[in-house]
Amino acid sequence: MPRQSFPRRLGIMVQGFWNGLSKPIRALAPMANVTDAAFRRMIAAKGNPDIIWTEFVSADGLASAGREKLLPDLWFTETERPDVAQFFSAKPELMYQAALLAQELGLDGIDVNMGCPDKGVEKQGAGAALMRNPELAKKIILETKRGAGNLPVSVKTRIGYSENTIKDWLPYLLETEIAAIILHLRTRKEMSKVAAHWEVGREAVDIVNKYSPQGARTLILGNGDCLTTQEAEEKSKEYGLDGVMIGRGIFGNPWLFDKSGRIISSKEKLEAMLEHTKLFSDLYQIDPETGFGLKEFSVMKKHYKAYAHGFDGAKELRIKLMKTKNVSEVEAVTTDWILQNS
Repeated sequence: MPRQSFPRRLGIMVQGFWNGLSKPIRALAPMANVTDAAFRRMIAAKGNPDIIWTEFVSADGLASAGREKLLPDLWFTETERPDVAQFFSAKPELMYQAALLAQELGLDGIDVNMGCPDKGVEKQGAGAALMRNPELAKKIILETKRGAGNLPVSVKTRIGYSENTIKDWLPYLLETEIAAIILHLRTRKEMSKVAAHWEVGREAVDIVNKYSPQGARTLILGNGDCLTTQEAEEKSKEYGLDGVMIGRGIFGNPWLFDKSGRIISSKEKLEAMLEHTKLFSDLYQIDPETGFGLKEFSVMKKHYKAYAHGFDGAKELRIKLMKTKNVSEVEAVTTDWILQNS
């Protein structure tokens, strides 16, 4: 990747909802088979973040015969706004079409995934693989912006593929006049094997400030190893970031973004787990006999591990929950535990 002295300006920056957010911005990370429409509704009801991301969705898939299976990943309600659709692809023309769809569905913004380390995604030339192909990355962003119209476009990426290359990589992105960059503070090679390099966040901020024109600065959010909103505020302040995106901290804790800071009892957690299960089952039309529908009931099992955690008897409860096959069984197990422990 050749070093650039100063990025050219390609297009006009559309800031959209980003311009009206208070700082530090607290964003919910997109996580496949975690932040689905059901869980996003739970999060919005219990303690809404400043921005909610959808699960990441394949633009190639949306242009295929399997389109209808992917559309539920883009469902949202008014309580979740602003809601950003995240797409991935190595084909600019399909990102253009996905952006048109986001407009049609009434979403608030579009995010381009350029950081996913999944081998299947990278094999397509998408996700983290785009860090090795900056010219294609620019084409993808520009086509996404062309399809997005008045919707702001952001990019979620990493500090580099095998090593920290933000001095070269970020100027490429900044050329395209995107509204925001969400920077996972590890390389693709590092995955989650090392601690996030938050000190690189300050370096990224300096690059953005250097290359952004007056009155149209691209925002920069950090991501990685931040589990609470208090940590998010502290890291934003320490490293000069506009905000932080939180992922893993949301597991079993839809109250994560609740500003009251109140303590959640085990009973309330389990009642929320049951509410979440019913919402998931209804929304995705799960057959109680087979466990299949628009999604599989088994998706909920990773949530049960997180909800039933950190209190006496949680391990035994988790074992029972992992054997359940439908809402009725989860309700019976949960209600029995609450009655015995109240």
